[in-house]
Amino acid sequence: MSKTHWKRLMNPDYIGAYSLPEGEDLTVTIDYVVREQITGTGGKKEECTVAHLVKNKPFILNATNSKSIAKLYGVYIEDWAGKKITLYATTTRMGGETVECLRIRPKVAERRKEPITDQRLDAALKQIAAGAYTTQKLYANFDVTPEQQDKIMAFMRQLPDVEVPDAAPAEEHAA
Repeated sequence: MSKTHWKRLMNPDYIGAYSLPEGEDLTVTIDYVVREQITGTGGKKEECTVAHLVKNKPFILNATNSKSIAKLYGVYIEDWAGKKITLYATTTRMGGETVECLRIRPKVAERRKEPITDQRLDAALKQIAAGAYTTQKLYANFDVTPEQQDKIMAFMRQLPDVEVPDAAPAEEHAA
């Protein structure tokens, strides 16, 4: 059962440490960054730098997080658009107490491909035969075992008008 962090109710318009699944990082893409007036808890209005994220709530940037992005992508906010950052929850001292906060990893986490089940592989091969899917998409989205690789190659050899190399390029299916 999913539980609701109490801070989600206090500031539901922006992403915060409470937005991440416990113990997990979140890699997001910056859409654009602007200065804008936000309304904080208690109705206090404040001018802040806000990173608007693709398919996520906006992220209010403090100096620490702005510097982290600048180390990754340079000092100009216009250059940050379309770039990925990996967020993680931690704590910091503020006003004499320890509070939760979001920070940015110094390196963007690489997307890990999930292993493909044999049943899903069979369905993908049917889609490839029908022309609705490609082996490039298969290798880009899934980690395949050497046995599954052999099955893919044997399947491809059976298709008419398909030239099959002896093996798929290593970078396409490496873990």
